[in-house]
Amino acid sequence: MSKGKVVVGMSGGVDSSVAAYLLKEQGYEVIGVTMQIWQDEEETIQQENGGCCGLSAVDDARRVADQLGIPYYVMNFKKEFKKNVMDYFTGEYLNGRTPNPCIACNRYVKWESLLKRSLEIGADYIATGHYARIRRLPNGRYTLLQSAASAKDQTYALYSLTQEQLSHTLMPVGEFSKDEIRQIAEDIGLRVAHKPDSQEICFVPDKDYARFIEEYTGRHIPEGNFVNTAGQVIGRHKGITHYTIGQRKGLNLAMGHPVFVSRICPETNEVVIGENEDIFRHTLLADRLNYMAVPEFTDGMEVMAKIRYNHKGSPCRIELAGEGRIRCVFPEAQRAITPGQAVVFYDGERVLGGGTILRAGEY
Repeated sequence: MSKGKVVVGMSGGVDSSVAAYLLKEQGYEVIGVTMQIWQDEEETIQQENGGCCGLSAVDDARRVADQLGIPYYVMNFKKEFKKNVMDYFTGEYLNGRTPNPCIACNRYVKWESLLKRSLEIGADYIATGHYARIRRLPNGRYTLLQSAASAKDQTYALYSLTQEQLSHTLMPVGEFSKDEIRQIAEDIGLRVAHKPDSQEICFVPDKDYARFIEEYTGRHIPEGNFVNTAGQVIGRHKGITHYTIGQRKGLNLAMGHPVFVSRICPETNEVVIGENEDIFRHTLLADRLNYMAVPEFTDGMEVMAKIRYNHKGSPCRIELAGEGRIRCVFPEAQRAITPGQAVVFYDGERVLGGGTILRAGEY
């Protein structure tokens, strides 16, 4: 007897392919879907971009679905992706922040849009190949647990999922290591068993974000002044979209020693340059909060916090700051806390929730 109908978001990569296989083996009725979410690719980009979003992904995913004997469809989410990911991505950079488009894509496209359409066609669940685990806690709330293989854990990029979304989601890959997933794919003869992981933002495969932003928005991003922390002009920058907090390379400033971007000021079109110690902060302010394991954050909560995807995490205290905001206080100063990125809170392996970094420090 079927455990229910599940739509698996298939990227053509090994993780989502094995997720579909595992769920079929577990007794679910599996349907494979690839989301078409951005512009049509040229052949050269198809070859270079082995990521989750390209047309090349469709060919690989369709072959896997055929091999597994499951139905397969391509669904068009270009409108949703443009609004919730590409418009957001460019807008954040133009406002001096550094966005995380994968978090927005997960929340609003891979979950909100795909889940809605999947439920409409009679599915009970959606599933992905993310390295994370879902649990329902004694308090009745759904949360994420870090992947059994911590080296591949992807909970940071999934912290914004809602309770409704988590209740309709399966993540079978989270119980395995990457090597184990590749071995399963090899054992069942999938051609994608050793396909490389995608690393870059799918709609900017050449990593030239500033060029993409100008072309996408039709706006010329003007040059401006580099200033030091005292406000003195020390050079010219290429446009604020070229920079992020903590950046050292590509500044072309002859200072005689390493210097770093410590602040981006879109209102004055200035990029503030500081010393290494200037990019360490003990506090941050966050908004756009989402709760997972807990229904709310409480004043004085002691948690572990991650301020970027590859951050190992650091102890911090949460303080309520009113108007849907929280302040995070770190006993140990953190390097390059970056507005626009997420701060995600953990209690052991459980995700408590998180928010978007509004600013760092007390300025």
